[in-house]
Amino acid sequence: MEIGTQHVAKLEPFLLMSKAAKGAAAAKLVQDATSTPGVFVFGELLEQPNVQELAGNEQHSRFYSLLQLFAYRTYADYIQHKDSLPPLNDAQIVKLKQLSLVSLAQDSRILPYEMLLRVLDMPTVRDLEDLIIDSIYLDIVRGKLDQKEGQFEVEYTMGRDLEPGKLEQLLASLQNWASTTASVLATLDQKLTELSTRSITAKKEKEQYDKAYQATLKEVADKQKEARNANKAQALSGRTGPTDAGLAELKREKLRQAQEKGKENDDDRDSMDVDEPAEGSKGKGRKPSTSDASLRQQRKRNRF
Repeated sequence: MEIGTQHVAKLEPFLLMSKAAKGAAAAKLVQDATSTPGVFVFGELLEQPNVQELAGNEQHSRFYSLLQLFAYRTYADYIQHKDSLPPLNDAQIVKLKQLSLVSLAQDSRILPYEMLLRVLDMPTVRDLEDLIIDSIYLDIVRGKLDQKEGQFEVEYTMGRDLEPGKLEQLLASLQNWASTTASVLATLDQKLTELSTRSITAKKEKEQYDKAYQATLKEVADKQKEARNANKAQALSGRTGPTDAGLAELKREKLRQAQEKGKENDDDRDSMDVDEPAEGSKGKGRKPSTSDASLRQQRKRNRF
């Protein structure tokens, strides 16, 4: 249930009784309505014909003014016009201060204790906080008591009756609010469009950058691969075999080594031939045999 909706329902019994109440009965009805707990809206009761007749009744006109006080005005207005109004009982004073708190909460979100103590004529901070807490339980305001900062932070508040002649002012305020809101929304739409455009542009630039970056990486990788292949080919080409001149020189070297080795072998055999007569000293002066002569002749040939 919305704030203040239940308060309209609590006015219904008084609306029914106002149809038959006239004069003093109607004045008594106003007194009861403004004293009954939970009744915080009085606009419909003010519109009742029998209640409106009180305004033209010199004896009871004060009660019509009293009903207007509770419908539109505040405790400060009561103090200012106290002599022209009926005396208020304790319940009416408390209710009028609660309605004044609602009016103040409609004008400002932050209500300092110092200001509330003065406007509501509260003797102590404790009494003020009790009044605010009771108002929260009655669901006419919602908020938080900030004892450290000494203030009441308003979150929501019920709406009070609209005073005659204030409708045009309210409409002007609403139109001004609507115009300001439309301007803010247009500015927000423009900003959102700009942000969307920037986001799309940034996305395209990032895609282009990523594409160029990947292309650069690929180009670098290809160049590195080409360099490695070139180095490998150069290393392989450097491992050449012996040239023709080298092969000829190698062949000559081998032939020379073979000849030296053959010469060494012949020298060894010659030394062996010289030693043979000594070993066979018994045949001294004996003619060499034909086979020995042939063998020596063959060795001489081998030397060449």
